[in-house]
Amino acid sequence: MSFARPVSLFAAFGLFLAPLPSADAFGPQPKPLVQQSAEAKLLGEFARFAALSDGSVGIAVRDLQTGETQALNGDTLFPMASAYKVAVAGRIFALVDAGQARLDEQLALDPALASEGGIAWMFSRPGASLSIDRLLELMLQKSDNNATDVLVARAGGPQAITGFVNKLGVTGLRVDSDTVHLLYRAMGIHPLAGSFRQNADAARRADPQLVTRDIRDLPNMAFANEIQDTSTPSAMLDLIAAYESGRALSAASTQRLFTIMANCETGKKRIVGMLPPGTAVAHKTGSLNGIGNDAGVVRLPDGRRFAIAVFVMKDGKGHVARDRIIAEAARAAYDYFLYAPDRAHGLAHKT
Repeated sequence: MSFARPVSLFAAFGLFLAPLPSADAFGPQPKPLVQQSAEAKLLGEFARFAALSDGSVGIAVRDLQTGETQALNGDTLFPMASAYKVAVAGRIFALVDAGQARLDEQLALDPALASEGGIAWMFSRPGASLSIDRLLELMLQKSDNNATDVLVARAGGPQAITGFVNKLGVTGLRVDSDTVHLLYRAMGIHPLAGSFRQNADAARRADPQLVTRDIRDLPNMAFANEIQDTSTPSAMLDLIAAYESGRALSAASTQRLFTIMANCETGKKRIVGMLPPGTAVAHKTGSLNGIGNDAGVVRLPDGRRFAIAVFVMKDGKGHVARDRIIAEAARAAYDYFLYAPDRAHGLAHKT
């Protein structure tokens, strides 16, 4: 079955990949007081936004030209939710680069991999299949869980995805589950057989608190405290920076990855929510009860780019508050990198 391919908002994706001036070859320069003041104000704003949540907030931003990183709780582990799909995509593109997969390769929609929503309806059609490229679009643009688990299987499973990430030198990010099993853990159920829909419906009937948690968008604290399927904000930046620098994937795969992410349809009030109209952003969101994430790359008007990852967990204020935290952080980082005084290269500051 064919689908209309979305029209890219960035006709020339070189906006993200154009060469930038090299960093100062002579090492870091002393920071003037005005720069120290700008950094302190940015971190103060991050702390102010974090106070909008009754949970935990992690924010990390990085100038992709200089490597300067500013972070609040940058080394704290957070559940990635669907933000883990950024790692899935990287592993798939690495297989393409190695000649072990093709973007036009058709993958069968195995009913055993279906969850609910999205294209789940297609999995009951005999012989149904979609290309890897189309599945990547569904995963990164619509956050389709069904498409994701087909790709996770093709990637070799969660361990292979974590292995790909680790080979890039990225630590603090781990993939332990496909989406179905991640959702089971988020619900607090551990079925041994049956479809996701059957198991989820049975669990909701058996425990009305699951329905209440969904309706009120409340966190499952036990799930939020697990180390499985987590990342620090800094680790997510490391992964995105590895892609953006071109050292993780071929030029063609890098461009295709960010072109797909530039058409993300979820999280319109997150990273992009308060940025100037027309700002080029390639990003991926993640959402679960009490969890709201967004991570990606933002292009400044002068062509410079910065990466950003904002994770919120254990939050009972609701998605509106979480979205605002992410949007405020993205705008503060945008203004900082655009207007702050010249900054020394490669400095990293964390609180």
